[in-house]
Amino acid sequence: MTQPLLFEQKGPVAHLTLNRPDVGNAIDVPLARALMETAIRCDEDDTIRCVTLRGAGRCFCVGGDIAGFSQAGNALPGLLKELTAYVHMAVSRFARMPKPLLTIVNGAAAGAGMSLSLLGDIVLMAASARLTPAYGGVGLSPDGGLSWVLPRLVGLRRAQEIMLGNRAIEAREAEAIGLVTRAVADADLADESAAMVARLAAAATGAAGRTRVLLRDSFDTSLERHLEAESRAMADTAKSAEAQEGVAAFLAKRKPVFHALEGEL
Repeated sequence: MTQPLLFEQKGPVAHLTLNRPDVGNAIDVPLARALMETAIRCDEDDTIRCVTLRGAGRCFCVGGDIAGFSQAGNALPGLLKELTAYVHMAVSRFARMPKPLLTIVNGAAAGAGMSLSLLGDIVLMAASARLTPAYGGVGLSPDGGLSWVLPRLVGLRRAQEIMLGNRAIEAREAEAIGLVTRAVADADLADESAAMVARLAAAATGAAGRTRVLLRDSFDTSLERHLEAESRAMADTAKSAEAQEGVAAFLAKRKPVFHALEGEL
C-alpha cells in the first residue's frame, strides 16, 4: 500500500512529502493521521534539527478529500471531527517543536493545504503556484489554523477579504503581502530550498527553538512580560554547548560549528 506521507531523514534534516499526487495530495484520514504521527516523531527526535514539508506531483495540497466528504453522507460531521483532530494535533506539534520548519509550496495549496503551507517558519513558493482558502466554495468554514495564522500575517482586514471572498493569491502577491517568505522561479525552487535547509540545519537549534516560542507568544503578552521571557530564554540558552561554541567562534573570528552535517541534505 502506498504511504500517504513519505518520511526521509538525511543527516539532521527530516524531509516530509505529502504523497497522494493522483488527487492533489488531498487530506483523508490516513494522511491526517500520518501527519500527526510524523509531527510527534519530528518533535521528539533530537537528531532532527530541521524539517521540510512539500507535496508530491504538481500540487502542494488541495485541502480535504472532497470525494471522501461526499461519500460520508450524514456521517460527514463525525468524519470532519476525526480528520481535524489529527490535522490540528499535527499543526500544533509542528508549530511548537523546538526546531524550524521549511514549507516548500511546489504547486497549488488550497483549504487545509493553504493552512499547512503557511505553517513554516520559512515558506518558499514556486512562482507558478497559488494559494486559495477554498472553504467557502464548498460551504465549509476553515480549519488547520488558517483563521489564526492569516490575520497575523496580513492583518485582519486583508484576511477577511481573502477568506470571505475565497480569493486566490498568486505567488508574487503572496510574497508582496507577507504571506510567504519568497516566491521562487519554478526551476530554482529545489536549489533555493536546499540552500535554506543547509542554513537552518547548521544553525543553533536550541536558540532557534527558543526564538520560535518568543515570536509565537509575542502577540499574546505585554511588553514587560515578553522582555522577561526574552531574558530567561537568553539565560537558558547561554548554558548550552551551542552558546559556548558560538562565543568561542566569535572570539576566534571563525564560523561556529553547531553541528557536523552528515551526508547530503
